[in-house]
Amino acid sequence: MKKLLFFVIGIAALALLASACGNKKKAAAEAEQAAEQAKQDSIKVEKKITELAEEPIFDMVTNYGTIKIKLYKGTPLHRANFEKLALSGFYDGLLFHRVINGFMIQGGDPLTKDPANFDRFGTGGPGYTVPAEFVPEYRHKKGAIAAARRGDAANPMKESSGSQFYIVQNEQTCAQLDGSYTVFGETVEGLDVIDKIAAVETDRRDRPVAQVKIIKITAE
Repeated sequence: MKKLLFFVIGIAALALLASACGNKKKAAAEAEQAAEQAKQDSIKVEKKITELAEEPIFDMVTNYGTIKIKLYKGTPLHRANFEKLALSGFYDGLLFHRVINGFMIQGGDPLTKDPANFDRFGTGGPGYTVPAEFVPEYRHKKGAIAAARRGDAANPMKESSGSQFYIVQNEQTCAQLDGSYTVFGETVEGLDVIDKIAAVETDRRDRPVAQVKIIKITAE
């Protein structure tokens, strides 16, 4: 009887071991497949980037309408970064998490995809920053798109957030930001959409009460 019991236990242990090995192999295969897919997706994005104009136009489709944006050639680091993020779908589904009527509208935080992160909205990014690119002729005019960043005390080089940006709604109140925040593009169509978004109801932390979402960003 004992021999039979040991035999059964041994068989069960071998089955569990085989199952564990099988699961590990499956997980390894899935990880390899995911890595290969990511590689292929990256290649496709790079190919799309090479086909863009020197100052490409992007359609930022929101639930309030479409904002058509032109990126400047004079800020190549920010242009390349926005192109990469937009074409890879990074911005799709993100929210405008900070809206100040008479000033600007801000988005690009990946944390805004999950409502559970509400208290952390405005603190997220892709894990890197972009060196400042201040160009005197690129001003904070209405519709200008500029990179958000941390304050001077924590960021003396004024490096830009890797993904967060804001769009100027009022030129007069944003003029003070010239030379301190990198302006890397402008709105060529959809200024009325910016005004619509700026006019939404917000809470005491300037967060829209109802979601203002970037549905997708596509290159023309």
